[in-house]
Amino acid sequence: MNLLHVVQQLFEQYGYFVLLIGIPLDFIALPIPPGNSTLAYTGFLSFKGVLTSLPAFAAALTGALIGVTVTYWIGYKVGMPLIERFGKWLSLKPTIIEKTRRYYDKYGDKLLLIAFFIPGIRQFIGYFIGIIRIPYRNVIIYAYSGTALWVTSFFLVGYVFGEQWEQMFMLIERNLKVFFIVLGCAAVVFLLFRWFKRARNKA
Repeated sequence: MNLLHVVQQLFEQYGYFVLLIGIPLDFIALPIPPGNSTLAYTGFLSFKGVLTSLPAFAAALTGALIGVTVTYWIGYKVGMPLIERFGKWLSLKPTIIEKTRRYYDKYGDKLLLIAFFIPGIRQFIGYFIGIIRIPYRNVIIYAYSGTALWVTSFFLVGYVFGEQWEQMFMLIERNLKVFFIVLGCAAVVFLLFRWFKRARNKA
């Protein structure tokens, strides 16, 4: 079944509760309804006047923050014990988690500002930052900001483009991977430039 059709049916039946219940489900790796299309369709319904813009946006943001918070605390409280007990079956050893944590301490916080735009990453990022015990203060600053940026962006796709929202949404979905590949390449070039500049200054 077409995912957008699923989203439309859910809105017809449950209204705002789709946002308060459905968006958190997207974060616990049960993307029914799928987060991106749900947010874009919410913006469209607000554009049409079917939903009131401010309550709709607030419900979407609240649902997303609930999803991040719940998955973070699940990862924080029970994630590492589960990995220590069952991780060998998934090739997830505690040593790998520790190496990942050190890498994240060096580079990761700001990546949370874009992580929620990446399908497959969004559904696990909350658990991950909980497992490696990112301080909750950092979650509030970076993860919540990234969540708000994600919600706002896709809400505006539906609200700004109105009747053309589906075409624009599909265009964004098709090119999202390309965008992040380009962004990653740009980041690598930037880091190499900084390294080269630092090495030249030392010389």
